[in-house]
Amino acid sequence: MVSVELKAIIQLEPAHLAQAINCLEAYNLEIGLLINFGVKSLEFRRMENRKLF
Repeated sequence: MVSVELKAIIQLEPAHLAQAINCLEAYNLEIGLLINFGVKSLEFRRMENRKLF
């Protein structure tokens, strides 16, 4: 399974990344995508749950 978190904000901040990582850890998921549609060019981050490796 993969966690996908969608945002529509001007800029991703460290708190958004921390929230996505916490979701990965809470649900024991390996991979997560944080996608931001609030900018001119699509912005995304791929994250890994380091506790599973």
